[in-house]
Amino acid sequence: MTLATSFASPHVHPYPNTSRSCLLPIRRKSHKNRRFLFISPSTTLFASLPATSSFSIKSVSNPVQFRPLSDSIHDDLMEDLENSLASFATVNGVHQIEAPESSSGLFIHEPPWFSSLFLKGLYSETNQEFRLEFKEIEKRKYNLLRRRQIRAETEAWERMVEEYRELEREMCEKNLAPNLPKVKSLFLGWFEPLKEAIEAEQKSQRSKKKKAAYAPHIDLLPASKMAVIVMHKMMGLVMLELEVGCVQVVQAAVQIGMAIEQEVRIHRFLEKTRRHNGKKAAAVSEDGLNNDKEKIRKRVNGLIRRKRMKEVQLLLKKEEFSPWGRDTQAKLGCRLIQLLIETAYLHAPPDQSADTPPDIRPAFMHRIKAISKYPGQKILKNHGVIECDPLLLAGLDKSAKHMLIPYMPMLIPPKKWKGYDKGGHLFLPSYIMRTHGSRKQQNVMKNVEGKQMQKVYEALDTLGQTKWRINKKLLSVVESIWAGGGNIAGLVDRNDVPVPEKPSVEDLKLIQEWKWSARKARKINLERHSQRCDIELKISVAQKMKDEEGFYYPHNLDFRGRAYPMHPHLNHLSSDLCRGLLEFSEGRPLGKSGLHWLKIHLANLYAGGIEKMSYDGRLAFVENHLHDIFDSADYPIHGNRWWLTAEDPFQFLAACVNLSEALRSSSPHSVISHLPIHQDGSCNGLQHYAALGRNHPEAAAVNLVAREKPADVYSEIAVRVHNIMRRDSNKDPTNYPNALLAKLLIDQVDRKLVKQTVMTSVYGVTFVGAREQIKRRLQEKGLITDDRMLFTAACYAAKVTLAALGEIFEAARGIMGWLGDCAKVIASENQPVCWTTPLGLPVIQPYCRSERHLIRTSLQVLALQREGSAIDIRKQRTAFPPNFVHSLDGSHMMMTALACGDAGLRFAGVHDSFWTHACDVEQMNKILREKFVELYNMPILENLLEGFQTSYPELDFPSLPERGDFDLRNVLESPYFFN
Repeated sequence: MTLATSFASPHVHPYPNTSRSCLLPIRRKSHKNRRFLFISPSTTLFASLPATSSFSIKSVSNPVQFRPLSDSIHDDLMEDLENSLASFATVNGVHQIEAPESSSGLFIHEPPWFSSLFLKGLYSETNQEFRLEFKEIEKRKYNLLRRRQIRAETEAWERMVEEYRELEREMCEKNLAPNLPKVKSLFLGWFEPLKEAIEAEQKSQRSKKKKAAYAPHIDLLPASKMAVIVMHKMMGLVMLELEVGCVQVVQAAVQIGMAIEQEVRIHRFLEKTRRHNGKKAAAVSEDGLNNDKEKIRKRVNGLIRRKRMKEVQLLLKKEEFSPWGRDTQAKLGCRLIQLLIETAYLHAPPDQSADTPPDIRPAFMHRIKAISKYPGQKILKNHGVIECDPLLLAGLDKSAKHMLIPYMPMLIPPKKWKGYDKGGHLFLPSYIMRTHGSRKQQNVMKNVEGKQMQKVYEALDTLGQTKWRINKKLLSVVESIWAGGGNIAGLVDRNDVPVPEKPSVEDLKLIQEWKWSARKARKINLERHSQRCDIELKISVAQKMKDEEGFYYPHNLDFRGRAYPMHPHLNHLSSDLCRGLLEFSEGRPLGKSGLHWLKIHLANLYAGGIEKMSYDGRLAFVENHLHDIFDSADYPIHGNRWWLTAEDPFQFLAACVNLSEALRSSSPHSVISHLPIHQDGSCNGLQHYAALGRNHPEAAAVNLVAREKPADVYSEIAVRVHNIMRRDSNKDPTNYPNALLAKLLIDQVDRKLVKQTVMTSVYGVTFVGAREQIKRRLQEKGLITDDRMLFTAACYAAKVTLAALGEIFEAARGIMGWLGDCAKVIASENQPVCWTTPLGLPVIQPYCRSERHLIRTSLQVLALQREGSAIDIRKQRTAFPPNFVHSLDGSHMMMTALACGDAGLRFAGVHDSFWTHACDVEQMNKILREKFVELYNMPILENLLEGFQTSYPELDFPSLPERGDFDLRNVLESPYFFN
């Protein structure tokens, strides 16, 4: 490339070692409209200079490293240029620029084409090189994380086996038991006996002529790995079961069987990979493989060497691993549990005062016990259970963090979804829908066309691409509070309540009271134990991930189309603790609008009625509490702890820290924020019904219409309930017994009392459900201590609340009724209700009469529940309205996620709560409103009815309910629709 540049003649000779004929003239004049070329001192620049006043620059082996140019109108840049240019020296007729002892300057006139072609091209080339280098660094970083992710998914149990073997070696060498947490100490004692028992069982089954049903499967893993899986799974169930210390046999057996099956898949794959890696390419005879097979073989071997995921998919596809089924899982699980019962023992603490041998007792026992099938259920039935010794439970919650946690957050973005079981984790089994064993749902999802599901796949991928990290400051606060005993900020008390001692006197009334008090104390302690284990697991995940730059949550769906992270413990759909510990890995400057939304977000998290104020009112609340906000951010533990008065304390504290950083900065709008800002729907289920029914009053009640301050449907219902009770309280108690209940409750009616019932009314809450919800709220108030009176008062309050709801949301009730009637027509023909969401997801309600399936195991005869052929008509009818609305809010969330992804926003969704960076809230608000209008501009009910009529042409369905004339475009202008 040859460039000619003309220069005017000067009277200055800045390069004394250069001949006059080679000089570049320099004119000392205004720097305006000049550009300066910056060259590093170590750079060598060759130029061939003709006799004329122009010169050319030729390419050399060491290219010039140019820095970006900038317009110069000040003298400082003169020094930069003089320091960066070199002097001329002649080498073989070519003039070489070398670094001078004293710097000089060079002004260059800027012809129009010079900057636009030469310099622009060099700048672009430099940027391109930088981008390529950066891309290469990112690629190496990704590959490192990917290898770690593969190891985490495939070698977790193997690492646990190696840990116990290492601990055993250490114990033998030092002749001393290592100082370990309780659960690890227990596992270390159980590992070798259980492994030997499994090995003996494997050997026995190989030699038997009449083999057990589980024989083909118990030999598929090494005994050591099987032992570790059984120990961890059993203890995990013991820790998290609400009926603490007692696990149903059928549940434990199936869980252990599933874990073994999953590990067998991975183990087989790894063994196959090792065999491939160990083989050398064999010579192919003339009659050997044909060209196609030879190409495949070479390709597979090459992929294995490079550890490419395509190779993984190819081998897994050829694995032809058929699922075991519940029977196989349960039989294998029962035998392994039986071996654990026979080999796991506890050593009771020695009694120093008694000269007796050590107390050695079994850690687990199998027995039949009357328990409730589900937590809180009062109906008791006999079930086979595995009961653990009380000594095992003591202090176990402190060791929960040492348990192996499957399905941890991923270090790299999840695999993109492409089918029912194609996506999510790299190796761990991942399914796009949580079917809970429903064959009907599995068959529908396996057979649906990929094109129909494309939008759903893309939405789940968008959610999975959001990168998270741990908020380290919040984690240190949580650890400090938890180490101090918990019992604040929503954390459970780490201490048990004392169980009262039996009275010494034989008074029947005192004995009854003692029994009731002791039972209540034990129940509270069991609940606390389970909650403590849960918190330990959440904190454990946060501690493991805190030093990672970021991590990802693969998502899948429930059968209605709502998205959930696949990791069960620390995720953004969980409690305030989890949400406070998580933040976006990517930070973005707040900007002016971001600072505005951060303040509103903080007020929303404080709640207590503040979130129902206008935006101006919320901003004023923040301004009035700046001192408290700064104190909370600076001294969360030893300050005035104002943040603990918030409804969501940990999230609120994270917002206080972020806002403090911004307000103390000299440039608040440029402060980087990682905090997710929430925009929540206003009683979102009723918003969807209002949009379906186009009813203007109902739409206004749930903020589909713009107003000066947000409408609060919960407060409106509470006012109506209060008015009804006031009227009832004035009636004669002799003729109207509820008058006394009305007088008792009238001063206890508030927004919180009715909120949960109103919220769940659109999801089909029954009278019994409403009664239990209100009963819990009345218990929290503590003004009614008599249990019978509490129950009666809750019945009355539930009846009044549901009546008040019917008065306001008459149109919504009409649509709910129509949906239920359609479901009844279909279910009466012994068919499940099916529909397709606006995004193309096929939905089938799984409610069937379950059939008991008896199988004989080594422990007991198990009754497995499986999907029957008879449809549960009542459940199909009552569940359809809420399920249908859930499928619509899931569609709205996924449509919003897709649009936000296209717009470059980071997005997370929690059903009817949408999250993004503070600076992007306004753009997300615009998108989510547009997508809601787009969704309900579709003929949703018409399409649903048409689908029913097409699928069941012989059935008569009720006509569509009447709808109003509400204009959906009002939603676009409603500031409090999501807020």
